[in-house]
Amino acid sequence: MKIIRYSDPQGRTFHAARQDDGPALVIEGDLFGEHRVTDRKADVAKILAPIQPVAIVCIGLNYKFHAEETKAPIPRHPVVFMKLPNVVQNPGDPILLPTHLKSEKVDYECELAVIIGKTAKNVSKAEALKHVLGYTCANDVSARDWQKEGGGGQWCRGKTFDTFCPLGPVLVTADEIPNPNGLTIKTVLNGETMQDWNTGDMIFDVPTLIEFLSGSTTLVPGTVILTGTPHGVGAARTPPVFMKHGDTVSVEIEKIGTLTNPVQDET
Repeated sequence: MKIIRYSDPQGRTFHAARQDDGPALVIEGDLFGEHRVTDRKADVAKILAPIQPVAIVCIGLNYKFHAEETKAPIPRHPVVFMKLPNVVQNPGDPILLPTHLKSEKVDYECELAVIIGKTAKNVSKAEALKHVLGYTCANDVSARDWQKEGGGGQWCRGKTFDTFCPLGPVLVTADEIPNPNGLTIKTVLNGETMQDWNTGDMIFDVPTLIEFLSGSTTLVPGTVILTGTPHGVGAARTPPVFMKHGDTVSVEIEKIGTLTNPVQDET
């Protein structure tokens, strides 16, 4: 099932099941518990990020060629950092380039996002995917100057500016993607393909990440895991390519769709 989250003309928020050959149908109930698809047509005024995460757990350096392009050693364990909830942005809404804590090195990162649907703690790799509600596209936007030089030795400062995690356009339930590590994944900036790879190149695949992240730690429903980005990021190019006001950036993932956002200066 392909699930959208939307606001209606009155500003109320709902989920709906998107149909391939008809209107989206309203979902009643708890997306993480009992719910059902009704026969009521969704009155969609605006598409929102498919989920408002309770936590965003991110993995760095999780593709072999990306680690190599950044001249970093292949990690022995997943490299973990966090984003705050303020970073979530809707499809079609702008990524804001920071102007107060100014950055001129804002980079794109296409990523497969995993949405935890069932409480997970000390989950084995073999059982990991049973705890996944579904998947969506993510852009792990990163201010490289603050990430590398202004964060006190950690990455969170450069990763947690407002709008720095667009999600969408749909949540595709896990039954439609039995193997999340076999999907093409791309970033397109102003019509030019910048990243074009496959999630099969992850150093730590999705089941391994869930096993690791749930070790002695409870992952509650609504947790989003960003699984890392492939090679081709702007900071590693010669010369570097960073996003600027007026750009348009898209993340495309096989079986999920395309997440597109304009880029503009923070006001």
